[in-house]
Amino acid sequence: MNARWMIVGVWVLSVAGFAGCFNATIAPGGGRQAASSDSGEKVRDGVFIHVSRGPEDPHRLLMALRMAEIMADDRDVLVYFDIHGIDAVLKGAPDVQFEPFPSLAAQLKTLREKKVALLACPGCLKAAKKTEADLAEGVLVAAKDRFFDFTRGRILTLDY
Repeated sequence: MNARWMIVGVWVLSVAGFAGCFNATIAPGGGRQAASSDSGEKVRDGVFIHVSRGPEDPHRLLMALRMAEIMADDRDVLVYFDIHGIDAVLKGAPDVQFEPFPSLAAQLKTLREKKVALLACPGCLKAAKKTEADLAEGVLVAAKDRFFDFTRGRILTLDY
């Protein structure tokens, strides 16, 4: 009997999840509005993009950076590189290419121009025997407060 209820529970959660995906796809925004400050002014929401893959997975890496570029047009964006992702933001990193995306160097340049925060995990740098001096132009070592103060709005997270 317990197994039957477990199956029913999984089915209900699946249907609810599917309905949520359907609504988000068919009716984006669904009445959602940008966050407001205490004074009532509209503030931009933020997008936190987590990149844990580097040059060894060019599709994932470049897709994440392209998403950051697109989102930066009307959102506050922070890109956080950890694990193997830091290999993409070191001085002398290979200029990764993967069609149809712009190259790694081109995307990092565009993100710097758009004032996107580019942060590297300090523990991952240490594990790779690298320091802040080894980071590419415009990439900073992450500090925990930066994860929250890059935007005054809500925060959406995308993992790559």
